[in-house]
Amino acid sequence: MSFDVIDPSTSQVFGSYAALDDHGVEQALDGAFQCQKTWAGAAVKQRAEVLKTWARGLRDRKKELAELMTREMGKRHEEGEAEVEKCAWVCEFYGDRGPDMLAPSPMESDAGKSYVAYRPLGVILAIMPWNFPLWQVFRFLAPAFMAGNAALLKHAPNVPGCSLAIQGLVRDALRDHGHDPMLFSSLLIEHQRVEAIIADRRVRGVTLTGSTRAGRAVAAMAGKALKKTVLELGGNDPYVVLADADVEHAAEVCVTSRMINGGQSCIAAKRWIVVDDVRESFERQVAVRLSTMRVGDPADRDTDLGPMARQDLRDTLHRQVEDSVRAGARLVMGGEIPDGPGFFYPPTLLSDVRPGMPAFDEELFGPVAALIPAASEDEALELANTSDYGLGAAVFSRNSERAESLARDRLEAGCCFVNDFVRSDPRLPFGGIKDSGYGRELSTLGLMEWVNPKTIWIR
Repeated sequence: MSFDVIDPSTSQVFGSYAALDDHGVEQALDGAFQCQKTWAGAAVKQRAEVLKTWARGLRDRKKELAELMTREMGKRHEEGEAEVEKCAWVCEFYGDRGPDMLAPSPMESDAGKSYVAYRPLGVILAIMPWNFPLWQVFRFLAPAFMAGNAALLKHAPNVPGCSLAIQGLVRDALRDHGHDPMLFSSLLIEHQRVEAIIADRRVRGVTLTGSTRAGRAVAAMAGKALKKTVLELGGNDPYVVLADADVEHAAEVCVTSRMINGGQSCIAAKRWIVVDDVRESFERQVAVRLSTMRVGDPADRDTDLGPMARQDLRDTLHRQVEDSVRAGARLVMGGEIPDGPGFFYPPTLLSDVRPGMPAFDEELFGPVAALIPAASEDEALELANTSDYGLGAAVFSRNSERAESLARDRLEAGCCFVNDFVRSDPRLPFGGIKDSGYGRELSTLGLMEWVNPKTIWIR
């Protein structure tokens, strides 16, 4: 068994990686399990120094890593460099603040002394997607390692080079600081081998970023084995544009968010819900912005939109567009697969989208925007919450206090932004509700997912 890597810009196979055999998986499992005990006993400041070395290594290899992402999954080179920088940021964030986060918390009781000590869980399995092949990994890995855990990575099969590059960088830093590199391993394995790893007694937790279907499957496996899980799943983020919004600003933000990473982001602005008072103006402005986007080679810095990551993803997206049009959506622009090599898809705008259409009900993972009309603010908010997903949401209004109230009290999502697009930030918790998963990543809460908050009581 091997993993062939196809360049999304050319449709050509440019690399092949052998899958790990059973002996290799066993070595990785047992190595992580044995090394973790020593790592858990290391001073938190020693762990912090390893994370800071990761940050330096990421920046030193920024160009190389960005080029690898471009080649394996079609990310624009400029976005790839930004992703590497963000990974360095999260490593530095936990390297700087992790020791304080893990300090024991005194608790008042009738004991002579009582407090909470934060101890690691053990070996954590991370199942990660291809769309942000470095960031998704490091936003888990930095807090999990800071807490004293070991980790195994099952990455997406179309980014094996990224997976092995992460392994090399992490292990180099561990060696430099005198720690065993087997604390972290990348497992190039087929999906069907995951269940046995989850069930293994040496694994104590599982995190997955991926589809809702994958999340249900992993949650069932982990639940059967009584393992801790954190799930960051799909999103169908609503961006609500109210009558008093700065329409020009809202249009700019919505287009930027929708087209980040070629539209292949869980927290992209997927449903633009616009009240009728400003809908025509908003539609004109977003159409102008979409029409000027340059589609082409993701390695070219003049390119605004590169290819989609795989042909099957493009085919699925195109079917969703066609089915929505057949159901009554109006195709404003785009919506046709271009001739030639590569998995390109044009910036596409669907208007008059309503519940019951794929563009409303399903997650469109690519450069397609859905404009949804609403007669009033109340209807707009009702439409925003009419979704099985609940990852991110945004609201646009010149009355920021009013918008803040709506974001806090009425939008059903884990991350709600006012007059800006949803993004992850190491300083703030990130995660969703409903079919978008559970648990949190980043901030103190993200670190706390991977510890045992142990009560200590002394008479």
